[in-house]
Amino acid sequence: MAEENSQYQLVTFQLGDELYGVDIMDVKEIVKVQAVRPIPNAPYYVEGIINLRGEIVPIINLHKRFHIQKHTTAAADEIEDEDEGGFIILDIEGNKIGIIIDRINRVVQVEKGEIKPPPQMLSGIGTEYIEGVVRQESAYLIILDTRKMFNANELQKILEPDV
Repeated sequence: MAEENSQYQLVTFQLGDELYGVDIMDVKEIVKVQAVRPIPNAPYYVEGIINLRGEIVPIINLHKRFHIQKHTTAAADEIEDEDEGGFIILDIEGNKIGIIIDRINRVVQVEKGEIKPPPQMLSGIGTEYIEGVVRQESAYLIILDTRKMFNANELQKILEPDV
């Protein structure tokens, strides 16, 4: 049991040129891209909603939210269908929210001791949304704090855009 407490299990994904991770306990499922219906008066980073087996799920565009450029290398055009982008459906305090990703990567285990505090400015993302950074092979894995990204105020803006 003590071993579990010293590790995070993260679902990792590509967003732009960076590798990000979210706590696997916050991930409900990963789905393929589907048509997103726009919502009037929603914040600029809310793409719209999808109907996921009868449940309405708002879809957040982290590219817009964090001012991240989409992945633009030629290799991106050669990615096979199952590696293409999709939505990670998060369950934040009983609310389902989808985030758009460029490519799903894999599930990794990270020792809590390996996690370093984020640098002051990291690819335009405010450090308040970053739990930490971990060195992974030749790159860094940026661990997002979904609870801070989608706190009560944010959830209210997303789920009730007219307010």
